[in-house]
Formats: sequence, structure tokens, C-alpha cells
Amino acid sequence: MATLPTSVFDLSPAEKLQLVEDLWDDLAATPGAVPVHDWQKEELARRRARLATNPGSVLSWEELKRRVRSGHAR
Repeated sequence: MATLPTSVFDLSPAEKLQLVEDLWDDLAATPGAVPVHDWQKEELARRRARLATNPGSVLSWEELKRRVRSGHAR
């Protein structure tokens, strides 16, 4: 019979990744139960306001990928 790990730190890298995926899926199933801190709400409000005043400041997903892949942030 296989010995069970006594800690998550005893898991293999593949097992740790699977655990993270399982935890993420569980959290995603009930997003209303995930706490959102005030600083996160404030940051979201700041970003929304910036977008409203300067809609051209955002990048498309395709443009972002192109910039990241080219190694240049600008």
C-alpha cells in the first residue's frame, strides 16, 4: 500500500499543480464566497475611472501578446 503524504509540501510537483487546479476550480464555482478586500475594490474603481476617461489607453489581447512576445513593453 502506498504511503500518503503528511503535508502538501511532500507532494510531487505534478500533484501540487493538480491540487492548485482543484482548489481554483472549487473557488471559481462559488465566486460570491471569495472575499474581496477594500483595496481591491478601490483599485478596480480606479481602473474603471481611468478607462472611462481614456478608453484608448487599453491594449487588445492580440496587441498585448505581440508586445510580450517581442520583449518590449511599449
